[in-house]
Amino acid sequence: MLLETQNLTGGYTTKPIVQEISLTIKTGEWLSLVGANGSGKSTLLKLISRLLKPQQGTVLLDGKAIHSQPASVVAQNLALLPQQQTIPSGLTVRQLVSLGRTPYQPWWQYSLNAEDKAKVETALQLTRMDGLYSDRFVEELSGGERQRAFLALALAQDPQILLLDEPTTYLDIRYQLELLELLKQLNQQDLTIITVLHDVNLAARYSTRLALLSQGRIFAVGKPKEILTPANLADVLGVEVVILETPVGLQICPLAAMAL
Repeated sequence: MLLETQNLTGGYTTKPIVQEISLTIKTGEWLSLVGANGSGKSTLLKLISRLLKPQQGTVLLDGKAIHSQPASVVAQNLALLPQQQTIPSGLTVRQLVSLGRTPYQPWWQYSLNAEDKAKVETALQLTRMDGLYSDRFVEELSGGERQRAFLALALAQDPQILLLDEPTTYLDIRYQLELLELLKQLNQQDLTIITVLHDVNLAARYSTRLALLSQGRIFAVGKPKEILTPANLADVLGVEVVILETPVGLQICPLAAMAL
């Protein structure tokens, strides 16, 4: 057991957005959170990543509550790629990715040591942001390149768990597939991944398990073939679908929106 949420409840005010979420994510899994807009997917990810403090319940990382641990300790094990990133002005890709080593540096250390430099270089190579890309300014990058740069920043933390909130947003289909194929390779090397994805077909194609969220609660959790049923998708997404077997596995074909 690597990551566990126990009765996790929280939101942005006193009124909870997500309620009583209990999940267990094991090493090497890829869990995708799927649900309608406003179902609590991103809020749940922020609670897991320590950006939000729970109103109730806890998040355990290797048996220890993450909200009671120092931020630097958590950051050495868990990295987050948010849906929208602040684009730094005047910062090169290499300088951006080097920030991923901050959790490992004492406050008095400003330069990277040999291990830090090696981790940064590996992250740049994995995301294909090495070479000429590494000296470009982040604000000059295309959407797909920028997403890879921020992914490299997260990977430079050398995390056990990578959280991604809508990583394919604003990307065309080519860049979506390139990014998810890269994540698939990392997942096959035992990096545990948790994603928020709107596209159910991409979630089904790449994830080990899916968690369907409805009105802030877990509706169903399991392998894509187990829980992506017409009945479940009608309840959670409000659409009528047929399930298709394709060369890339199970996919859904939406037929119609259901009456409210």
